[in-house]
Amino acid sequence: MMAQRRPTPRTYRRPMAGWWRRNPLFRSYMLREASALFLVAYALVLLVGLLRLAQGEAAYAHWRAALGSPWAIAWHVAALGMVSYHSLTWFQVMPKTLPRLAVPAAWISAAGLALTACLSLAALAGLRWMLA
Repeated sequence: MMAQRRPTPRTYRRPMAGWWRRNPLFRSYMLREASALFLVAYALVLLVGLLRLAQGEAAYAHWRAALGSPWAIAWHVAALGMVSYHSLTWFQVMPKTLPRLAVPAAWISAAGLALTACLSLAALAGLRWMLA
């Protein structure tokens, strides 16, 4: 006697590939998360520079010369764009995660961006003062 096979119930399977491409909010979220990889990569570039500095003046000079190549400059421009996008979107998300305040969310984002710009200029002025 042959065993009868029961029909398997047809269940819904949600497609997983490309789920984030259908919604513009998900696309911007995934781009923000991908931009964090540029932050990690740039931190690794700086870490390699620190290691080269520890290895001696010749190794550090070679690393600095490598940063002057067209590929490295293109990488830095791309990294600057992605890090700027990451920072901008981070300051846009920040007010949404805070408890309700009497201050509009746009003011919080603007204050964060202004503080970042001021601190960047102060760091640049301090660096110039140290190198002078």
